[in-house]
This record gives sequence, C-alpha cells and structure tokens, in this order.
Amino acid sequence: MTESIAERLSVADARKADAIGKTVLLKGWVRTRRDSKVGFSFIELNDGSSFGNIQVLASKSLNNYDSVVKNLNTGCSIRVVGLVKESPGAGQATEVEATEIELYGAAPSSYPLQKKRHSLEFLRTIAHLRSRTNTFGAVERIRNRVSFSIHQYFQERGFFYVHTPLITASDCEGAGQMFRVSTIDPSNPPRNEQGEIDYSQDFFGKPTYLTVSGQLEGETFACGLGKIYTFGPTFRAENSNTTRHLAEFWMIEPEAAFYELEDNMELAEGLLKRIFSDVLEFCPEEMAFFNKQFDTTLTETLQHIIQSDFVRLTYTEAVDILKTSGNSFEYKVEWGIDLQSEHERYLTEEHFKKPVILYNYPRSIKPFYMRVNEDGKTVRAMDVLVPKIGEIIGGSERETDLETLQIRMDEQGLEKANYSWYEDLRRYGTVPHSGFGLGFERVIQFVTGIANIRDVIPFPRTPGSCEF
Repeated sequence: MTESIAERLSVADARKADAIGKTVLLKGWVRTRRDSKVGFSFIELNDGSSFGNIQVLASKSLNNYDSVVKNLNTGCSIRVVGLVKESPGAGQATEVEATEIELYGAAPSSYPLQKKRHSLEFLRTIAHLRSRTNTFGAVERIRNRVSFSIHQYFQERGFFYVHTPLITASDCEGAGQMFRVSTIDPSNPPRNEQGEIDYSQDFFGKPTYLTVSGQLEGETFACGLGKIYTFGPTFRAENSNTTRHLAEFWMIEPEAAFYELEDNMELAEGLLKRIFSDVLEFCPEEMAFFNKQFDTTLTETLQHIIQSDFVRLTYTEAVDILKTSGNSFEYKVEWGIDLQSEHERYLTEEHFKKPVILYNYPRSIKPFYMRVNEDGKTVRAMDVLVPKIGEIIGGSERETDLETLQIRMDEQGLEKANYSWYEDLRRYGTVPHSGFGLGFERVIQFVTGIANIRDVIPFPRTPGSCEF
C-alpha cells in the first residue's frame, strides 16, 4: 500500500464512524503498545488532535513486525497506513488495521512520560513535553477553543480586534509593579548631574516598561472605531508565589464608545456564558476528563452559570450582606476595603448561589481612570464574581471629565506628563465609554478545575522561574 492511495487524516477524524472503510494515513506518537499471543499488537496512537487515541492493529505479517513494531515504546513517533474498520471494542467507534508502519523517531526507556500518572508539579519540570499528556493536551485544546469563542463573540457584535503595544511609558494600574525595558548597561549606567540614572540616553529616551494592560491605548481606538477588543500578553512584576498569579499572562480587554456601565455588565455576562457554552459543546471529551479527574461538579457549575441571570449588586449592599451574615471571615469586612476571595465566594456560593456583578466601588481602592459617581465617594467600577474563584472580570465606565481625571491622577501620584495623550481623549470629543479585563488563564483554570494557574499556560513565568 502506498501513501498516495491513502487519505491523510487526523486521529480525531479517523475515530469518527464516517471514516470506516477508508484507507488512511495517520502520523502520531505511541501512547502504549501491547502484544497478543496470537501474532499481532495493539498500538494506541495519538497525534494531539483529540483527547482519545485510536487503536492500531499491527499483524505479524508486516515485514517489519519483529524489527520495528515489537520495539515500539511509549513516546515513539510513527507513520501508519491502514484500513479504518468498525471497532468491536467498547468506547471506540473505529480502529485501524495497519498495512504499513514506519518509525520516525524512537523513544528510549528513559523517556520521562511513561504509562503512569505523573504529578502536575513534576510535569512543570518538563514543560516542553507535557503537551503530550492527557491533561495538558486537553488544556491546550480548551485554550484554543476558548480563544476562538472569544474572537467570535466580539466579531459577531461588531468589535474590531486591535493590537496594543507591549512596551509602554505609562502605568495603567498605577501600582508600579512593572518590568523595566532598557538597553542601559546595569553595571555602568549613564548618570545625570544629580547622580541619577540618565534615561534620556536609553533606547527610547525615557523609562519604559512591559505593559500591565492594553486598556489605555485601547480607549484611543474605541474613541475612533467605536468598539474594539485586545487579546494579548500582559506582565506584572508582582512577587506573588500563589496558585492564582503569573508574571506573564494573557488578557482580553474590550472597550466600547457610548457604552455605559450597564452595557458593560451585559457584555461581560454574555461573554462568560458564550465561553462556557462553547467549551461544553465543542470539547466534550476534555470536559468529561476534567469533570472526573479534577472537579466532579465542574460541568454542573458551568451549566448553572449559563442558565443563571447574574445578580447586580452595589459594593455597599454587598458589605452590608457580609457584615450581617454571621460568618467569621479571616479578613474583617468594612466599607472601603478591597473585598477578598472569601467574601466574593460567600456571595456567589452561599448567599446568592449564582454569579454576582458588584459595582460602585470606593474611589480610594480603584484606578484613576474609573468614572466618579455623583456622590464623590464611589466610582462606576464593576467586578464579575463567579462561584469557586470569586472575581473573574474587572472593569468600569471610564472617566470622561478632564478635570476630574487630573484630580484622580494627582491622588494616585501619577506623572501627568506621561498621560497627555490620554487626557486629549477628554479634550476632543469625549464620549461615555466602558470596558473590562478578563484574565485568560483565570478562565482556563475555572473551566478545567485545575487549581494552579501554572498548569494552564504552556510555559509559566513566575518569581524566580523563567524556564524553557
């Protein structure tokens, strides 16, 4: 049998019943091989296209059965030509009766991914290989599906996808937790007359950083194109060794002109429901795996969110509920604090038993760009809270009054000279506009039930660790 006669299929397509009767060409990695006593071998083959493997039957009549087939180990890469047949085995529609098997790359017994369950901690040490495991193959296929759903959701609503810069001179959040970008020699930096490092001699002629958010630049496009969204990497130089923090992660940030806070809430709720609906529909094998291995309530939780109307609740109302709950929280609840995960989870899991959108937060705990309410004490901020993790989306209606914006910048100690272009949006044809940020890895954590955020991104960047 020659390759030209065979139809090249992925394992995912070869597993479907409509492939029965086709002569196919498959290429992938051996997951397992077992030999029968009556002269043939069963090979479990996977090429990454689906969660499940396809079973390949290799007869001893193959001319390289003894020299190649019987020496195939877990991890070997092979080429298979064969006939797709209906499988008599339970749980699989098809199998392939091989007429040719060719070895591409051998995998010795030292191959670290043997047929056993490996801990997630161990797999982080071999991140370059972990996509070949059931868990991480499933994670990456879900990342792919969720990415596609996000783009579809915004494109269908007339949003334009824009690319905001990764290198910036402005701090969107005002927190100062930014990675510096510089070509200055740290062992011999140029200095000015005051003895300070002279950044005018740096590559960009000023201090520059990796972005913590594309929001500010995104606003400029929203104030010209109407509705936009960004989807790209962001960076935080925050020394947090937790299961929820990364130094490099991906953010989805829509921004829309003529959107007020209520419009923003609708957009955020719709996005989450679309993501969760699509992942259940298009990744059933992966979701069944995560529901079994990581969180047995996962599917039920996602379906509940899809079917729920999100509660709209002011921050002040939430504080009152928490203070009168009778719960003994680790962090004391007082008006003016930034609510902790335990407070957010109480609201979503115990009090309302559904997602909650909190809004109108104290101005003192929110960034300068959020619109100040008439009471002068709160801003038109919103956080979307979901069961199990708490906040999953943060956003706001943006401040449109130039004088108020400048006061807020002074309150947070920002250098206004770095934001003159941002102020111009309020000088020239200002409009009500709103947006939010959704941490992509937080979403993947939520839909998979994986506890540590380092296990839902291909190569995690964390304090003290920049491997691979």
